[in-house]
Amino acid sequence: READEWIANSWVMVDGEIIDTLGTRINPDAEIIISSYAHEVQSESVTIILHKPVGYVSGQAEDDYEPAIVLVHPDNEWLDDPNINPQHRKEFQRRFLTGLAPAGRLDIDSTGMLVLTQDGRVARHLIGEDSTVEKEYLVRVEGELSDADMQRLNFGLSLDGEKLKPAKVSWQNEDQLRFVLREGKKRQIRRMCEMVGLHVVGLKRVRIGSVNLGKLPPGQWRYLRHDERF
Repeated sequence: READEWIANSWVMVDGEIIDTLGTRINPDAEIIISSYAHEVQSESVTIILHKPVGYVSGQAEDDYEPAIVLVHPDNEWLDDPNINPQHRKEFQRRFLTGLAPAGRLDIDSTGMLVLTQDGRVARHLIGEDSTVEKEYLVRVEGELSDADMQRLNFGLSLDGEKLKPAKVSWQNEDQLRFVLREGKKRQIRRMCEMVGLHVVGLKRVRIGSVNLGKLPPGQWRYLRHDERF
């Protein structure tokens, strides 16, 4: 999407000629120059951390459920973030919603950290095919879990005919497990728990990479800070 925008705005030059037609074929050894305007726009792209409540879908609206992006408006911005200097607060602009898309999914009946970004680099880092970024979840469960099944949760289960990558699963307290995953198959944690006889009664994502949900209240959002990296 970013490349298409750059081409449409005449910010791409190939062998000294501005290219403004999408899909133009060029030689593999052609000299490609990107205008400084494209770099400026990219540096202005925003990434937003949202605490998604239960009842909202991550992406497009479905089955009469609203997408989480409807929560991204000035009334829901978290203004009590202790890590932000009020003098440096970014003023919300409608253009921040253009091209803003979830970088990953969080099920409708799950809550916690959802990342929405305009920056294709962030999206690729989090959900690209070769992404290895950790995602941490707190999962309340019902049922008994043997030591052998705990080992299977950590490594030994398959979903959709594919062996899952090693996970880090441990008890957080007597009825809550901590999951750390490096992949995100559809409803993966719930399905993993079902395979070892556990029923999930609550699921919350609390961390992606080195960025934590922290005290961000449900239904509110904040900007990714300049000092934060996933």
